[in-house]
Amino acid sequence: MPPGKKKQRRYDPAKIRAAVTAQFAHVADAVHELTPEQLARPSGLGDWSVADLAGHIAWIADSLASGLARPPAGVAEISAVEWPFATASLAGKISEAARETVDGAPLPELFDRAAARLAEALAANPGGDRVLTLWIGDMTLADFLVTRTVELAVHTDDLNRAAGLDIPVERQVLAACTRLLADALALKAPGGAVEVRIPPFAVVQCVEGPRHTRGTPPNVVETDPLTWMRLATGRTGWAEALDAAQVSASGERADLAALLPLMS
Repeated sequence: MPPGKKKQRRYDPAKIRAAVTAQFAHVADAVHELTPEQLARPSGLGDWSVADLAGHIAWIADSLASGLARPPAGVAEISAVEWPFATASLAGKISEAARETVDGAPLPELFDRAAARLAEALAANPGGDRVLTLWIGDMTLADFLVTRTVELAVHTDDLNRAAGLDIPVERQVLAACTRLLADALALKAPGGAVEVRIPPFAVVQCVEGPRHTRGTPPNVVETDPLTWMRLATGRTGWAEALDAAQVSASGERADLAALLPLMS
């Protein structure tokens, strides 16, 4: 786990809930219209097909409902900003659980069931203080919902690229995803030598070295939210993004290649 902790960014719980629910609905609407040819396409994620990817997204909502159905834990062990670093070791377990959840059921039925379970579970838990028992460590519902914006934003983008879709991403989902991953970078590489700008959602300072106090910092990285999300999750490589002019980096310390991806 990366060293050091900064004051955690605050998110509006009501807006996050609404955004997560809306984003899942956008994906569900698209999945209902997928053709057999689209479902059979490779997802670009290991050996997953588009159908496997869609099933995983259904599991994201269904597993949240299942977490709320379990007895609450006592004290949170992990915060939202620490979550990206805890996911890699569980990738196989999560994939297997998702496959078990979706095995044999038509995708539209899975999404309808997951949406209903999620809505019921969230309605029964209007606050965010409940602590969920999770594989990655116990976490408050409010924090876990913020991590769901990352999952939904990233996998909506995956689905769009693999199946040739144009599923919209809720602004609040993209904003929270961008900010959480930016804060995770600052947690992984604490310092003030590099300013990372992801307009219009986030600006963070990171990397050990001289800290600037006024004017334009000597080391600046700037990119857009979609490219940042892809860089942080390994969908796009640092050199590839630089070559495509999707990211600008100025200053001798502005090379983030060794720090990315944050999760994959």
